[in-house]
Amino acid sequence: MESYLRKWCVVFVLLGLAFSVAKAQQVPCYFVFGDSLVDNGNNNGLVSFARANYFPYGIDFGGPTGRFSNGRTTVDEIAELLGFNDYIPAYNSVRGRQILSGVNYASAAAGIRDETGRQLGQRISFSGQVRNYQTTVQQVVSLLGGETQAADYLKRCIYSVGMGSNDYLNNYFMPTFYSSSRQFTPEQYANDLISRYSTQLNALYNYGARKFALIGIGAIGCSPNALARSRDSRTCDERINSANQIFNSKLRSLVDQLNNNHPDAKFTYINAYDIFQDMIKNPSRFGFRVTNAGCCGIGRNAGQITCLPGQRPCRDRNAYVFWDAFHPTEAANVVIARRSYKAESPSDAYPIDIAGLARL
Repeated sequence: MESYLRKWCVVFVLLGLAFSVAKAQQVPCYFVFGDSLVDNGNNNGLVSFARANYFPYGIDFGGPTGRFSNGRTTVDEIAELLGFNDYIPAYNSVRGRQILSGVNYASAAAGIRDETGRQLGQRISFSGQVRNYQTTVQQVVSLLGGETQAADYLKRCIYSVGMGSNDYLNNYFMPTFYSSSRQFTPEQYANDLISRYSTQLNALYNYGARKFALIGIGAIGCSPNALARSRDSRTCDERINSANQIFNSKLRSLVDQLNNNHPDAKFTYINAYDIFQDMIKNPSRFGFRVTNAGCCGIGRNAGQITCLPGQRPCRDRNAYVFWDAFHPTEAANVVIARRSYKAESPSDAYPIDIAGLARL
């Protein structure tokens, strides 16, 4: 009997060790830069139409937080996959030593260009988010006792950057408010964006960042908002998608350039466009049934007006790729996040996935 009990004790110990290894935090901190796809509350206190701090946003998260989804965002899922015990806090609410686990600086309607999204009110552009990070670094230096200690700490963290969607959605393809489409061809505009993007990445590098995951733009032309303008409510706007692909191609090339210029850092590209297209073209593989309409919204494809306060969303939210006119459901976010973290296809990440980045 005693031998039998000893055997079971060994089994439980081994299972416990396996579980602790699986849940071990892989990097000390995770910093997030982006727009409404990953904003977790930074716009809540801003004078802006680009806010999601009302029901039914967050219906599957325990209530609204400022996330533009029914539940978790991609970076919430990636934080879990990286082994963090909690989600990365928003810059507007983080306090004290919390910053040592990372900060989410993302702001809805923000773009690479400072003017992007201005018709929606206040937002924190990419350059503004980088300035906020620089403030955080000064706090990290103070907490850790010096610049050398801070540099050693920050170089092991993951930096996720997902910018550019609004520079098309709320700038280039909004000629009523912006002149960019008259000033630039799609090729020229992508070059301008990449140049500005590179400047901000180098600023992050100069403040200690060494492990970068650069998230490409998704297929904006296949969003319910874009589909609502098509004749059949199903045909994607290839004019928008083509421009997005030009940007993504240049962003992937920028990764090579930055890796060559900064041998002590590692940059990788996450192909969100193709991951998203895979869900739209092969929905049943991921458990989706509805790819052309939002779960919550007004008008054709539930995509002409975004989800309104108090509006009743669809019941089977896991069956929808899109939560509202522009943003994915939690179910879609989880697919994107998992393939960003651990590539299922060689095209998902270049040159390595986020799991590989964490191991460096």
